[in-house]
Amino acid sequence: LGAYIAWQLVELGLPAAVAFPIAVVVMAGVGWILQASVVRPLIGRPNIVLVVVITTLAAGSLIENGALTIWGPRSKQIPALIAGNATIGGVGVSLHQIAIIVITPLILAALWVFLNRTRLGLALRAVAQNEDASHLVGLNVTALYGLAFAIAASLAGLAGIFMGGYRFMSPVMGSDPLLKALIVVVFGGISSVSGPIFAAYLIGFFEAACSYYFGLYWTPALLFGVLILTLMVRPEGIFASRSRGLA
Repeated sequence: LGAYIAWQLVELGLPAAVAFPIAVVVMAGVGWILQASVVRPLIGRPNIVLVVVITTLAAGSLIENGALTIWGPRSKQIPALIAGNATIGGVGVSLHQIAIIVITPLILAALWVFLNRTRLGLALRAVAQNEDASHLVGLNVTALYGLAFAIAASLAGLAGIFMGGYRFMSPVMGSDPLLKALIVVVFGGISSVSGPIFAAYLIGFFEAACSYYFGLYWTPALLFGVLILTLMVRPEGIFASRSRGLA
């Protein structure tokens, strides 16, 4: 959705440097609305994590169909962050992808600082770790839930913009990254902040190595093999802490 919003803004005549930040802000609003309208009424129900996962997946399907209805099935592409190509080790790489490689660690570092070094970020982690205790110390849990969804949606929108700059867009373009994100979260540990970040890089290198040595067709099977092995050996995640909760 973020990629389509950015594309529409560019089509309306806005420069990419203006359209992309606006699309990210709009996606933050979408995340807040999704939390308020869909997730908040479910808070307090049994098996809340599973219920929220299923509900948000259903909401994502509705958004995909909405994008298909509004923008149609034809593929689209938004401008690259940086136009042009480069050759690294005999392999052609677009400057857009190089920009993503540079920008992504900066965003992750900023997110880590926010969650670990600011009062608001620590409040978010407190709610994730113990909602009842957060209520007792006076935290506005409802607003923090909304903020968490706004941050998540804005980052998802930014990822969509990144993807839309080097591949053709479609309403279901997020399905494959979503599946890989679930593998990363399970591998890194859902209770850890930094674990999934390290896991994402490990899974990325693993996927590239599998594609090089075994071919693209074997890569998904090997990724799911890693997922199953992780669930069998350490279901809380490789980088999750058994004693400290959120890391």
